[in-house]
Amino acid sequence: MMNNIVFSTRNIDDFISEVANEVVKRIDQRNVKANIPTDQPETLLTVSQAAEFLSLSNATIYGLIHKGEIPYMKRAKRVYFSRLELMEYIKSGRRKTTSEIEVEAGQFLRNKKRGS
Repeated sequence: MMNNIVFSTRNIDDFISEVANEVVKRIDQRNVKANIPTDQPETLLTVSQAAEFLSLSNATIYGLIHKGEIPYMKRAKRVYFSRLELMEYIKSGRRKTTSEIEVEAGQFLRNKKRGS
């Protein structure tokens, strides 16, 4: 395995946020290419479709199911995923940028001073 090392002066939270946004953008692009309708968020996906949608392997999907980390539905011996829930699952991993945290901290302190 080859490790790439990148040196940067960028804030890690900003970098992670940009990578997450790029992942979501590429997933959307894949859906357009795969002809998966984006206007029907409640479309149910199979394990293979969910793996393709998330750019993961089927084995990884089953591992996430086993760990209880990914939302799924099960009927008989079949497993299904909601596209909407998978998008929410991806978005739940979003990290706030430093500037977002600073704004929230400022708002919190202003509200705390008013309440005292």
